[in-house]
Amino acid sequence: MMAKADDRLIVALDFHTMEDVRTLVAKLGGSVSYYKVGMELFYAVGGKAVTWLRREGKHVFLDLKLHDIPNTVAGGLCSLMHLGADMLNVHASGGLTMMKTAADRLHKEAAEAGIPCPKLIAITVLTSISSAEWQGVGQTRVLEESVLRLARLAKEAGLDGVVASPQEAEAIRAACGEDFLIVTPGVRPAGTSADDQSRIATPRAALMAGASHLVIGRPIRAADDPKAAAEAILKEMETVP
Repeated sequence: MMAKADDRLIVALDFHTMEDVRTLVAKLGGSVSYYKVGMELFYAVGGKAVTWLRREGKHVFLDLKLHDIPNTVAGGLCSLMHLGADMLNVHASGGLTMMKTAADRLHKEAAEAGIPCPKLIAITVLTSISSAEWQGVGQTRVLEESVLRLARLAKEAGLDGVVASPQEAEAIRAACGEDFLIVTPGVRPAGTSADDQSRIATPRAALMAGASHLVIGRPIRAADDPKAAAEAILKEMETVP
């Protein structure tokens, strides 16, 4: 069922210039086929980051985490869809109605335009948030239980998957099935810094737990040889069926 490793590794382009993007993509060459465009890059250069990557034959996860009233999120996603990204996302905490409205509108507009509908996934709880911080914002439910509840809501709403930490991947996979996407940030190769992530795992551990895609940024971007770093991660990923 799973795609090959280079379609499951998503490299985060956390830059604010196209020059930096082109430099890293050139260094990684054919080793990496999937990239994440997040807020930092999108707010700096707009949609051209997505369209350039698509022209280069790369897949794109446009990670803008939409969270607003249902019609606003649905309209925003439909606008973003025309950039050509393969995957878009919203915050699951926007609720069932917001997610279902977004998914329904996205599929309808894609069908009317005659274009492939991007995968739509939902943020559960950000991987930078620890259990202590979760309680600090007034949450009484255990963090892991909240993640699983949000994942089930996303599935009920008709979304293709969620973003969740490696620690919750196994429970989500069991609850939501084999075809449900689980995109996991907070992946750090052994011996690298956790940076600002709290709930982390190695690439192999994340995949063994049930993750379908791994989002990795700094361990590749900051390496002396980014291509060698990416290929080492891919080699580790290939050991997992």
